[in-house]
Amino acid sequence: MDMDDHPPVRPDVASQLAREDLDPLSVEELDARIAVLEAEIARTRRRAEQAVNHRASADALFRP
Repeated sequence: MDMDDHPPVRPDVASQLAREDLDPLSVEELDARIAVLEAEIARTRRRAEQAVNHRASADALFRP
């Protein structure tokens, strides 16, 4: 079986984050973690919007 037969498996980072023990973190560390996660959510939403817009542009280009 060729390695090209199977796409690479992406790590499930969100699940890993959800399993992390937050008890040892200080309030400041928790606030910093929240800020990083909120920034990542915003980045992900922007990328999803770009994908939707790109798809709409492609659909409009090839519409009969």
